[in-house]
Amino acid sequence: MTERLDQGWFTEVFDSHGSAFSLMIKEKLHEVQSPYQHLEVYATETYGNLMVLDGCVMLSTRDNFLYHEMIAHPALFSHAAPKRVVIIGGGDCGTLREVLKHPGVEEVIQIDIDEEVTRASQRYFPELTSSNDDPRATLKFEDGVKWVENAPAGSVDVMIIDSTDPVGPAEGLFEADFLARCHRVLADGGVLVQQSESPLYHTGSIIRELRADMQRAGFDSVATLPFPQPVYPSGWWSVTLAGKSNDVTRFRETAAAAVEFPLEYYSVETHRGALALPPFMRRALSV
Repeated sequence: MTERLDQGWFTEVFDSHGSAFSLMIKEKLHEVQSPYQHLEVYATETYGNLMVLDGCVMLSTRDNFLYHEMIAHPALFSHAAPKRVVIIGGGDCGTLREVLKHPGVEEVIQIDIDEEVTRASQRYFPELTSSNDDPRATLKFEDGVKWVENAPAGSVDVMIIDSTDPVGPAEGLFEADFLARCHRVLADGGVLVQQSESPLYHTGSIIRELRADMQRAGFDSVATLPFPQPVYPSGWWSVTLAGKSNDVTRFRETAAAAVEFPLEYYSVETHRGALALPPFMRRALSV
């Protein structure tokens, strides 16, 4: 993927799929080269602020709720009673905010290798970092793969892999050995969720391979949930859940229907609907 700035537009080109996504921009607000990646923030005409990492769109003010709600709430409602949650990645802190909406959660540890992402979010996306001072939250800036290697077995209820694309700093988060270590760290009944790219572009490749790797790592069930995401390749994205002694094709529907905290996309109905994969995905994933 490549980035272009041309006549007031930011464009991310997806060369491998012959497509692109553009937003009209007002100005560049921030730019920094961290030890890990090149980070930019733009003010756009219609999508609020836009964060870009190594030329790839990460989030916008306007539509980030879709991703953050769908990577957090399906996993939490697929667990019987989640108390200890770990987020690997997630430096913009939007997923952390969604997890902390659940009153039964007692502790959330977020591990992101790049502190610059969080600092930029605090400045340009303050609504995402509004729960960072919650006493249940701990933010660590270190290698998430190494953290998982050293974590005690059976110590986590839900693990959320909120990563960028499987290149650069996030490449190790898609490897089979890493998923096996996540399985070890999860307690029985635990849930792992991983962002799993575009259903349209990646069902027969990244999504299918991730599901197979999850099963090889020892997980008993897997479920891929698609959802709209306008700023990501194809405008359609997904998360894939895996259960340890837990069927993630089922969830606590009564609890999901009774939530009192604010939501913009997730609901018991959208969760049910996301579990019903379209025929082309079912065919590709059955191979």
